[in-house]
Amino acid sequence: MPLFNLAIDSKLRACDLVKLRVSDVTHGRQMASHAMVMQQKTGRPVQLEITQLTREALQAWITYVDLKASDFLFTSRVSDSPHLSTRQYARIVRRWVEDAGLESGPYGTHTMRRTKASLIYRRTRNLRAVQLLLGHTKLESTVRYLGIEVEDALEIAEQTDV
Repeated sequence: MPLFNLAIDSKLRACDLVKLRVSDVTHGRQMASHAMVMQQKTGRPVQLEITQLTREALQAWITYVDLKASDFLFTSRVSDSPHLSTRQYARIVRRWVEDAGLESGPYGTHTMRRTKASLIYRRTRNLRAVQLLLGHTKLESTVRYLGIEVEDALEIAEQTDV
C-alpha cells in the first residue's frame, strides 16, 4: 500500500503525487524521511515528511517493481502515459473507499490530501504548521480548507488563559 501511505503522509495534490519519482523520495539507496516537491498548481516548493511505515512500504515497492532513481514511483499500465494518471488514482481511491465499506461519494483523492492535515490541526490546533505543510500562502485558505468553524475558534479561545 505504498500509494495509500504516501498519499496520506505527503498531503500532496493528486497531480503532484502521481508525478513523484524514485529520486524524490530517496537519497541514493536510502529512503528519505523528508522531501521537497515543487507544486504544479502554485509553482512553489512544499516539504513533506515520510514516516517510517511509508518508507518501508516504498522501499519494498521500489525493490519489487525494480524501479530506478529516474523512474516514476507509480507507473501507468497505459503505454502512452509514463506515470499513473490522476483519473486512475481517483479510481483507485474510490476502490479503497468501497473496500472499506464506505460510500464513495464523500471521499476522493482530495480527502487523502486533507486527512493528515486535519488530524494535525485537531491534535495541535496549530494553523500555521498546517498552512506550511499544505503549502498554502494564506492562512485564510487553510482555515477554509480545514473547514474550521466559528465554534472551533471560540473553543480554542475559551481554552486559552492569559
